[in-house]
Amino acid sequence: MNWNYIIHIGIISASLLLAALIRARVRFFQRFLIPAPILGGIFMLVFYNFVAPKWGLNNEYLGELVYHLLNISFISMMLRVTGKRKDGKKARRMLGENTTAVMTQYGLQCMFGLLATALLIAVYDKHLFPAIGFTLPLGFELGPGQAFSIGKVWEDMGFVGGSSVGLTMAAIGFLVGSFGGVILINQGIKRGWIGKEYLEKIGKKSVRTGFFSRIESERPIGSFLSTDGESLDTFSYHIALTMFTYLISWGVLTGLSALLGLIGPMGEDLAESLWGINFIFSALCAIGVKLLMKLFKVETTIDNRTCNRISGLAVDLTVASSLGAISLVVVQGYWFPILVLILVGVGITCFILPWYCSRLFDDHAFYRTLVIFGTGTGTLPTGLALLRVVDPEFETPVATDYLVSVGLVFVLAIPILLSVNLPAFSVTRNKPGLFWLSVGISAIYVLGSFISYIILAGKKAFAQPGKIFYKEK
Repeated sequence: MNWNYIIHIGIISASLLLAALIRARVRFFQRFLIPAPILGGIFMLVFYNFVAPKWGLNNEYLGELVYHLLNISFISMMLRVTGKRKDGKKARRMLGENTTAVMTQYGLQCMFGLLATALLIAVYDKHLFPAIGFTLPLGFELGPGQAFSIGKVWEDMGFVGGSSVGLTMAAIGFLVGSFGGVILINQGIKRGWIGKEYLEKIGKKSVRTGFFSRIESERPIGSFLSTDGESLDTFSYHIALTMFTYLISWGVLTGLSALLGLIGPMGEDLAESLWGINFIFSALCAIGVKLLMKLFKVETTIDNRTCNRISGLAVDLTVASSLGAISLVVVQGYWFPILVLILVGVGITCFILPWYCSRLFDDHAFYRTLVIFGTGTGTLPTGLALLRVVDPEFETPVATDYLVSVGLVFVLAIPILLSVNLPAFSVTRNKPGLFWLSVGISAIYVLGSFISYIILAGKKAFAQPGKIFYKEK
């Protein structure tokens, strides 16, 4: 009997439980709001690099788990049924502002990550794999799942340890988001970017410890039942719906790969690349399933909060597993390029991002900046976690407005996601021009976002240029 999966899942679970206990008891982790999955992932990083090999265990399974959990998290998010939003000038403007803020991060991280790589190749190591520049936006802007899955594809193209480098960037992005986010919040309080009345909210016990009150009546509702348990449990129903959608996604990609294989070697390379961005196809299949359910008027069986729980489970396991999947032996060979890319990423997210976001948004500017900062360094849960510190009940429209923009951002980001393999192809096909083509595509995103920023920010676009955060007098 094969116990391999159970052993690894048990190790992940033990790490998460230990991390949650430490977060609840140690003030240092409470002060900086370090999420339990990150702490648990650090335990796993140490275990799988120094202890597990002596027991005959390796972390290869974790990488596969990260890949699948990423796709599952996208499916569970896209299956949620959203109500019709009231149309209006303000709603359209807010959609434009959020989209501009996020797409600016995509463009800046991609372009400067690639330019930094070009500089490293010129002065440091001419054999450096050019796609390493894309690990910055993959790890910071997208997250560990995408960084691993695409990095894994690059390994087959000659990037030794590409998946570990991607996971390392994602892990450091989470740390920048956690520590940097708390510093940003404290600066916001100190400099009057948010009201002092929010000090009381930040000090709430549940925010610090990670656990709600023992009194059941004070605990928030996590999900609602949409099926009668006598027939099928609600959670079972949603898990089945999610995994069936994932099966459809696998079928679509399998069929598409077979068709592309008929073209020849070029088609086979493209098919292999598409498996690296399976999360896009998973999300599109989820949208298709949801539309089909609406057509047959059974979308009411979907409970959004249950979908949130599935997404939360997938994200927590992804974060912890992605850290455990990092191979320190491989990563140490890239320490200098990783350091350079991290400094570039920190400069973009910690200084440029607050500057333009504070001038872009019309209302709740600091709150909206927190969400963009969290998603620009970690994942959507990171952004929402930072927002929850100052807006625990989501009383402001910030979270809802951002989630509304996710769909448009997703569509607009597809071209740049499809271009991530161009630097790799510049090596495998011996066409250096493909690398600069990817730089050009990133530059188009930066230019488009800059134009959109000027239009939306208006007179505030370059107001108080010397201040990192704009505040109306």
